[in-house]
Amino acid sequence: MKLNLEKTNKELEGKTALDIIKWAYRTFEHDFIKLSTSFGAEGMVLVHMFANIVDSPKIFTIDTGRLFQSTYEVWQELIDKYGVEIETYYPDANDIAELVSKTGPNLFYKNVENRKKCCYVRKVKPLKKALDDAQAWVSGLRRSQTESREDIQIVSFNETHDCYKIAPLVNWTEADVWEYIRNNAVPYDKHHDRGYFTIGCEPCTRPSRPAEGLRAGRWWWETEEQKECGLHIEDGKIIKKKQNPSWTI
Repeated sequence: MKLNLEKTNKELEGKTALDIIKWAYRTFEHDFIKLSTSFGAEGMVLVHMFANIVDSPKIFTIDTGRLFQSTYEVWQELIDKYGVEIETYYPDANDIAELVSKTGPNLFYKNVENRKKCCYVRKVKPLKKALDDAQAWVSGLRRSQTESREDIQIVSFNETHDCYKIAPLVNWTEADVWEYIRNNAVPYDKHHDRGYFTIGCEPCTRPSRPAEGLRAGRWWWETEEQKECGLHIEDGKIIKKKQNPSWTI
């Protein structure tokens, strides 16, 4: 079976996040549906949903080696509370050694090209391993996060990873996310209480004010249009390129 993406998105547009997740489990093989999380607010919401409706969900994260200690704390809290396993992917040690030896540990501050090299080695390459056998990749992207994400579809096809990508929270607002967290006692990174609207690697994240935009605290020394690490670079565009994978479901 191959998905008609236009029809699928039309059918799912008015559905709840839980409805979309349940649709995914009716559509794809359970062991090949993978939820990615970096333990941000949206990711924690999705982990809570998955843990409550699926036995042994496939959840993974990428440890870049430059994360906040608070990220590890909420990571542990999540495992202890929900009893889920988090498959962890790391950058290649040789890649890190080469990157740092050539340009230094803080290369990302020098220019956008260096920062993207760092993101590629620490995030993008490990993601390829994580999604190597995936049929569906579930993420916490929302349309209201940035202008570059306004056109994200609920279901799209990611050509790079040869899998469908699902965004159950695509229509949620920031207020929706935090209402769900509070109503369901979902663990969250306490840096969110200190003005961090989004949390990534420690050297590349600072607090921000609401008027600055939700992702203003990420790579704050760069212009707004450059603020993507490469993990979601195809979102909103891939539908026009290719609608089906090389495998069938």
